Amino acid sequence: MSRPLSDQERRKQISIRGIVGAESVAELKRGFNRHLHFTLVKDRNVATPRDYYFALAHTVRDHLVGRWIRTQQYYYEKDPKRIYYLSLEFYMGRTLQNTMINLGLQNAFDEAIYQLGLDMEELEEIEEDAGLGNGGLGRLAACFLDSMATLGLAAYGYGIRYEYGIFNQKIRDGWQVEEADDWLRHGNPWEKARPEYMLPVHFYGRVEHAATGAKWVDTQVVLALPYDTPVPGYLNNTVNTMRLWSARAPNDFNLRDFNVGDYIQAVLDRNLAENISRVLYPNDNFFEGKELRLKQEYFVVAATLQDIIRRFKASKFGSTDSVRTVFDSFPDQVAIQLNDTHPAMAIPELMRIFVDIEKLPWNKAWDITKRTFAYTNHTVLPEALERWPVDLVEKLLPRHLQIIYEINQRHLDHIAFLFPNDVDRLQRMSLIEEGGTKRINMAHLCIIGSHAVNGVAKIHSEIVKTQVFQDFAALEPEKFQNKTNGITPRRWLLLCNPGLAELIAEKIGEDYVRDLSQLTKLHECVDDDLFIREVAKVKQENKVKFALYLEKEYKVKINPSSMFDVHVKRIHEYKRQLMNCLHIITMYNRIRRDPVKLFVPRTVIIGGKAAPGYHMAKMIIKLINAVAQVVNNDPVVGSKLKVIFLENYRVSLAEKVIPATDLSEQISTAGTEASGTGNMKFMLNGALTIGTMDGANVEMAEEAGEENLFIFGMRVEDVTELDREGYNAQKYYDQLPELKEAIDQIKSGFFSPEEPDLFNNVVNMLFHHDRFKVFADYEAYVRCQEKVSELYLNSKAWTKMVIRNIAAAGKFSSDRTIKEYARDIWHVEPSNLKILPPNEPRDTAEQSTPNGTAA
Repeated sequence: MSRPLSDQERRKQISIRGIVGAESVAELKRGFNRHLHFTLVKDRNVATPRDYYFALAHTVRDHLVGRWIRTQQYYYEKDPKRIYYLSLEFYMGRTLQNTMINLGLQNAFDEAIYQLGLDMEELEEIEEDAGLGNGGLGRLAACFLDSMATLGLAAYGYGIRYEYGIFNQKIRDGWQVEEADDWLRHGNPWEKARPEYMLPVHFYGRVEHAATGAKWVDTQVVLALPYDTPVPGYLNNTVNTMRLWSARAPNDFNLRDFNVGDYIQAVLDRNLAENISRVLYPNDNFFEGKELRLKQEYFVVAATLQDIIRRFKASKFGSTDSVRTVFDSFPDQVAIQLNDTHPAMAIPELMRIFVDIEKLPWNKAWDITKRTFAYTNHTVLPEALERWPVDLVEKLLPRHLQIIYEINQRHLDHIAFLFPNDVDRLQRMSLIEEGGTKRINMAHLCIIGSHAVNGVAKIHSEIVKTQVFQDFAALEPEKFQNKTNGITPRRWLLLCNPGLAELIAEKIGEDYVRDLSQLTKLHECVDDDLFIREVAKVKQENKVKFALYLEKEYKVKINPSSMFDVHVKRIHEYKRQLMNCLHIITMYNRIRRDPVKLFVPRTVIIGGKAAPGYHMAKMIIKLINAVAQVVNNDPVVGSKLKVIFLENYRVSLAEKVIPATDLSEQISTAGTEASGTGNMKFMLNGALTIGTMDGANVEMAEEAGEENLFIFGMRVEDVTELDREGYNAQKYYDQLPELKEAIDQIKSGFFSPEEPDLFNNVVNMLFHHDRFKVFADYEAYVRCQEKVSELYLNSKAWTKMVIRNIAAAGKFSSDRTIKEYARDIWHVEPSNLKILPPNEPRDTAEQSTPNGTAA
């Protein structure tokens, strides 16, 4: 096999990464050396690789600043409707390469770094991931920011600047061990602190009622310090802002009290306030009702709404009206999207500001609030729905509880008027769940406080409408919408798979990067033998590169011509990594039974983090590693089957594994995965999908044709039917010899000889309380996997199917998703306008703007 091109060599051939001029390269080298000298205070004799990374990052950032300031000035002058995306998570990953690509400077920087005698890839690997998210929900927010900037929307991402992001996962002796993610240890060159916009956030206290209205008094104050990160659009000179809040204690914290005697202790106690932004809660699809988490949710909401209102009042639009009607135009100038229920306290907080502070009448305040907010639902799993205890809210946010009660009372009065004597309905639709500890159902609050509610794939939005929130949908059917998720093709194709990106550009031109629907043109190339060979070659090069990475990191020899069968996502019972594990054991048993029989070689790669408190998920990781230990060391198996658990799966690792994947595993129980976005990334990068009819898989099959995916197993109706008649795992165990064999091996300690009953609780769960019915889909899954292996033997037929999938992936761009949000929910039009670059002078008339407009 010919040596694959290095990334350096390949990038030089790639046109979509920007033109290289000698002057620009010289200028970049000057900038690099200037930062090494003046910013990092180093010379080439003592500089470390990390110094070189920071010098490069600062040089790239220099090219953002002018565009960033000019974009914000442009928004101030034109005063467009602002879009605010509120999320407790932004899973950004690395920033350096994405910024170079979106500014069209990748090639110029590559050349400059090469001339300086440095290795660009080595420098890129030094950057820490910004791991401020758990998985799909947080990464979606990051893709959305990229698309909103690329579409020229005046959009802002608001969240928390966690000091510690998602934990680093280590595998020790097959078990997951968590380590703190101290991602800010060396500093973050992409953020700019904005202490001048620091804002107070109140907690605890009590409510006084006077003739003038309610007053929230005797509160504890925490300050919110904003850090801004630039978000560049793709080649349009737009640079939006992600503003993340950090918690700071006020300087008189604990010193106003009577305990002035212990000054030292009072200063040490500042940590209590600042703990609010210390660490990301590491749960995915699971609600943990902790006081600190509620503090985080209110903290981001309270700081953000003050900022939104300050910007609204400072705008030309807001300042023209008299005080009484000043907020009438608010919903025409402001759209707030709630990313799940985590920022739901924004609804009572905005009501508090309008009613208590701005003195608006309740009905007017409520009308404005509803027209401002929209809510995205991300899951139908009951254990993931936020239900805060009333007692906790009363202690932490007493005024907000009163407002929630008032919202609920008016809501229930309306329902009782429409449906007299329907007590059951009132109970189902109430914001307050009675019985045991009283709780606030945050999803219900979001639904009645928003003008639009959306699910994130067609099938999910249907389930939201017809099952989870059917009473609300019956009341206001027009409120419920679908917005199928998407991914940004900048990071998930150009950045991670330059070879494929260039191959596509050679065939259909470069415009597809901004309009992914143009990929349909590739349907014409499905019988082009040269193109088929080229697509297969790019995949093979990606596999060789990833195999080398695995050998370096895991000391396992990988066969790069084996099928790379990849299952990467958070570890959760509903995602059914256990079913994959049973298939691995089945393949292993087949090889051992008949070692000379033809077997299509596979490398099965499973990766993902388990929430630290999720015992079953941690057992699943241990089981996979135990099975890998046996399979990888059995001489009978040899290079036919290898199993690898990918440690510390994260954005930057996804960028390596996805382009090298042949088979993408998307095997959740039908009706449980709201959408999935990894499925889309694999499709765009030339992998085929084995999956259930769940989440966006349904629409992927719709776009590509079901015959071009490996679809298997129960549909939603089948699952419902099985629930009705009662799922009996034993039946499948008794009827399927290979399933029985695999389960017996796990049970007998075949994979854990030192501790034979180690996996008893896993087996017990599969038989007696498996909500996700692994056994019910096992047979169909194994049969479908046989079809996968059969096709893989025919390289040409496989690659043709790959091309059909890539050609059908256009719908799954986050640009399309954001256009739909913009038109159907936010009521703004995306703009093609290219803001002038910083080196072109503006009209002198436009130069003068008041101080602080760039905020």
